[in-house]
Amino acid sequence: MPLNLRATLAARLRAVADRLAPDSATPPARQTVCPKLLEFEQEHQKWLDAKGDKTLRLDYPLSADSVVLDIGGFEGQWASDIYAKYLCSIHVFEAIPSYAEFIRARFGLNPKIHVHPFGLAASDRTEVFKLAGDASSSFNRGHSEGVEVKLVNATRILSQLGITDAALAKVNIEGAEYELLEHFADTGFIRRIHDLQIQFHNFVTDAESKLQKVHNLLSRTHVPTYQYRFIWENWRLKN
Repeated sequence: MPLNLRATLAARLRAVADRLAPDSATPPARQTVCPKLLEFEQEHQKWLDAKGDKTLRLDYPLSADSVVLDIGGFEGQWASDIYAKYLCSIHVFEAIPSYAEFIRARFGLNPKIHVHPFGLAASDRTEVFKLAGDASSSFNRGHSEGVEVKLVNATRILSQLGITDAALAKVNIEGAEYELLEHFADTGFIRRIHDLQIQFHNFVTDAESKLQKVHNLLSRTHVPTYQYRFIWENWRLKN
């Protein structure tokens, strides 16, 4: 998600409202505020008040020797900001071919930013993602254009790339984070990531139970340093 969350979160708020109150024929006077929608709006406002995009998402114990994973690169803005602050090595994983090519062109002269045109998952496969800007994913049920993307087994490809550990991994993959984080936990790679910056998404089926399951897995190895529910949260490796 870009650093300016307003447009994206506004779209997500509308999508949540449509799912939770789909009867558009209901007269406005009879509609009530959905508790989950209200909770999401409140978390969003807390995030804005904290200026989280310019503080929490960028303030980490990194150096020029650090290795950072940007899982779900979109246009590469977060990678750009992290690099500008720490001059670290960054591996950007972006499944949408046109987005990956944009990032590759953007950082073509920077040897420390590596762009990989595929997504990380628990298994090798191809899927069709619906294009919706930074909300593009296989979970998008809209009528937008579909594009075939490549997903690869995360721990295998990281090993092949020579990535044995990461000081920081940002995960923003529009609903696929639950599968990936379970995979990291199951394979033990989770212990090789010092900080995990995650955006969980509430539009997938059984999102609440999936979130709780991943939180339980993360709590075995990491502790939360900040949490804004379904906005952004960070988990840091214990000791």
